[in-house]
Amino acid sequence: MSTPTIQVLYFAQVAELTKKRQENWPLEHATPVHSWLQTLIQAYPALSPLQARLKIAINQYHVEHDAVIEPGDEVAVFEPVTGG
Repeated sequence: MSTPTIQVLYFAQVAELTKKRQENWPLEHATPVHSWLQTLIQAYPALSPLQARLKIAINQYHVEHDAVIEPGDEVAVFEPVTGG
């Protein structure tokens, strides 16, 4: 039996710092975004300075850090976009 996963997508500077555009992460049970972000920062310490600014979308919907990620979800990680 395989471990449930989430598909994680990285954009802009987050992709540059992780050196990846996407990857699958094991996720066996529902996890709050803020907890999962701590795991992400441990895996990619270069993201630490961006931690307070990171935005998350679950299944293409922007969510707050108290939202819950479920196994099978698609999770996008990005910084806020500013326009001029």
